[in-house]
Amino acid sequence: MSTRTPTADERLRRWRLVLGGGADMPGRAPTGADAGMDAALAALYDTGDDGERRGGLGGSAPSVARWLGDIRGYFPASVVQVMQRDAIERLGLATLLLEPEMLEAVEPDVHLVGTLLSLNKALPETTRETARAVVRKVVDDLEARLSARTRATVTGALDRSARISRPRHRDIDWDRTLRANLRHYLPEHRTVVPERLIGHGRTSRAVRKEIVLCVDQSGSMAASVVYASVFGAVLASLRAVATRLVVFDTSVVDLTDALDDPVDVLFGTRLGGGTDINRALAYCQSRITRPADTVVVLVSDLYEGGIRDEMLKRVAAMTASGVQFVALLALSDEGAPAYDREHAAALAALGAPAFACTPDLFPEVMAAALEKRPLPIPDTV
Repeated sequence: MSTRTPTADERLRRWRLVLGGGADMPGRAPTGADAGMDAALAALYDTGDDGERRGGLGGSAPSVARWLGDIRGYFPASVVQVMQRDAIERLGLATLLLEPEMLEAVEPDVHLVGTLLSLNKALPETTRETARAVVRKVVDDLEARLSARTRATVTGALDRSARISRPRHRDIDWDRTLRANLRHYLPEHRTVVPERLIGHGRTSRAVRKEIVLCVDQSGSMAASVVYASVFGAVLASLRAVATRLVVFDTSVVDLTDALDDPVDVLFGTRLGGGTDINRALAYCQSRITRPADTVVVLVSDLYEGGIRDEMLKRVAAMTASGVQFVALLALSDEGAPAYDREHAAALAALGAPAFACTPDLFPEVMAAALEKRPLPIPDTV
């Protein structure tokens, strides 16, 4: 990466692009590619002297598609994704995503998928396949980034949790065996005599653990729904794990049968609406058959619209029965989420700390839960 200090002219050029057309900088009007970049920024961000927005992208999908093509030519993908989100929020362009030419021009990302899912029921047939293609691209990219590490981390945790006391030689966990037998050290021989061997269980086809992902599909949880669907599909591909995916708002939908394709899962969700965590947990609790071997992951901002006391009693009952209960306030890269702090504190008092989790941390969280060891909770909770 270049560390060259920008010249005075380059600094003025950058400030002109930042400040926009209202900047009082005579003789610094952009030309060439800078003029196109300035126009693209002005359409979205320019305001008048009174603070009112003066920019605009027009009212048709073709004009917006042209603008999307322009910004993809001028800016890197990460900047394009931010500008797309701003355009949808500031200029009310969500409905234009119903047009095929608009969808073909966008830079696919998790936030765009969330917007498409919120429009799912309104998508016309002419747009539905294009929307699925956009969602498919994002899901494939996420699976490529997250699946290998998730499988390796969770499989390792499953093997460690299946330790046996009479392992074959190649299955001995030598580190744990030596620590467990240090009191049998023979100084004269400078060796440890292991009276008890500790080993890992051999991988088998039998289901050893059950994971229930209980995901809040209210509008604020869009990115979390996307990531949870991808992780659900990855976990469902592991033979030793039985994975269930449940999404909820004020109703509860079990999407377990669709886990072989996370795109089908996502189009089976219904972003928006209220929240009834208690009802969702009641459903999940009714499906648990082996509490001591079950991990329940609640992904929610905890703004409960149902019966709060019943929700907490249900969590207490599950943990008392041996269930490992994990509460994630968000499963995304969006930073610190808004959440109900009172409910989070109440869950923590029950031994189920609630914290935001990035997709990169999620495999470690699952591994710790499966092994029943302390969760790797980030410092910024």
